[in-house]
Amino acid sequence: MTCAYTRDVGLLVLRGAVGGSLVAHGVQKLFGWLDGPGLDGMAGAMDHMGFRPGRANAVAAGVGEAGGGTLMLLGLATPAAGAAGLGTMAAAAAVHAPHGFFAGNGGLEHPLVLGVASGALALTGPGRYSLDRLLGDRLCGPAAGVAAVAAAAAASCAVLVRRRRALHAEAAAVEARAADLDLLP
Repeated sequence: MTCAYTRDVGLLVLRGAVGGSLVAHGVQKLFGWLDGPGLDGMAGAMDHMGFRPGRANAVAAGVGEAGGGTLMLLGLATPAAGAAGLGTMAAAAAVHAPHGFFAGNGGLEHPLVLGVASGALALTGPGRYSLDRLLGDRLCGPAAGVAAVAAAAAASCAVLVRRRRALHAEAAAVEARAADLDLLP
């Protein structure tokens, strides 16, 4: 057994675990499967977390996870699939970060691991046991991986900046209402 063989089997196993987890999270958001909130419930949650508009962000997160996860499982367009996982998990990690690291406390551990693994797969490619390989690796390669990760990072930053602005505006409005109430006789 060669090192290349075991590496490719390892990439297949990693794609299965990460892609499968992403698909599960995505279908929870989009369809309410696997005890998920569905699109309406997720839209309200996204709005509450500062991702506005909530419905559009819920659709984007669900499609990014379910679509990216499916592509990752297949080993198809792996840089784009990994970037989708990285981008959605960056936003999830930002939501969980105030609770610390460990998932048991609501921390960022789980989305961080899924995001980093997704980004690593975007950079390394899917390995020999993939549809990308069957297609001659036309949809992946080192340049595609770097470009996809860079695009995911830029998009995630834009989404998180917009979220931060929405949360600050909401906090300022609450503060202003409280100040108005103090002025009443």
